[in-house]
Parts: sequence; structure tokens; C-alpha cells
Amino acid sequence: MVKEEIIDIINGFLVEEFEVDGDTITPEAGLKETLGLDSLDYVDLVVTIEANFGVKLGEADFIGIDTFQKFYDLIENKIKAKG
Repeated sequence: MVKEEIIDIINGFLVEEFEVDGDTITPEAGLKETLGLDSLDYVDLVVTIEANFGVKLGEADFIGIDTFQKFYDLIENKIKAKG
């Protein structure tokens, strides 16, 4: 899976399931500020990532993930590591 597909899938479910304005999702935008998610929403986000990409995410994975670009990179690296 190429990065563009990963980005399209992530942005798609953020808009559809989390009701995020698609225009606010840019690589340099702040993840936490843009999404405005509470702790339960983050659980839903992790479950959605696992369902869409088959990768597991833990709390430690989110350390330092403050932009959408870093989030996309995290998911891409998890997919590559999964093999």
C-alpha cells in the first residue's frame, strides 16, 4: 500500500466517522487540535486504524505524533513492519 492510499483512507474515515472538516486536514496541521478528540474518541480511532490497516497501535506509538504527517508516517511504518 502506497502512502497516498493510506492518506486517502485515513482522511476518508476521519471525515465520515469522526465528522472532521476535510479542509482542515493537512500534513502540517496539528493532529490533536484539528481532531478535537477526547479519550474515548482516541480508542475509536485506534480501533478504526486496526480495522482498516490490520496494525496494532498502543499509547506509546502516539508519543511525538503531533501532526497529520507524523500520523501518516506512523501508520505507513506500522504497515511496512507488519510485512
